[in-house]
Amino acid sequence: MNFLWCTIHVKDMEESIKFYEEIVGLKLDRRYPAGPGREITFLGEGETKVELIYDKAHQTEDKFGDISLGFEVKSAEEKAEFLKQKGIKLHRDIFSPNPTIKFFFIKDPNGLDIQFVENIK
Repeated sequence: MNFLWCTIHVKDMEESIKFYEEIVGLKLDRRYPAGPGREITFLGEGETKVELIYDKAHQTEDKFGDISLGFEVKSAEEKAEFLKQKGIKLHRDIFSPNPTIKFFFIKDPNGLDIQFVENIK
């Protein structure tokens, strides 16, 4: 069994695509209409994708609970500096719970926690 995608219901498709392309670094895979007032976009190059769904009829607040998406980076410090230059605040500062990993969190345009993880070898 393969894990194919994680779905995020978004408030603004354009803003969300821009965030996941420019800030996270994912590439647009495909984008298509899915009925009146509804659009679906997939981002990512590997087997697992991020799926964004915009549905004008179903806009809700605080829908994520304790869900976050984690993305590996080469350097947590370099990614944090890049984000600061883009005007994005860290939601949780760089933290290293053990000598093999460090990470931090930001919020996406929809309020979802995005984690950037550096695995230390």
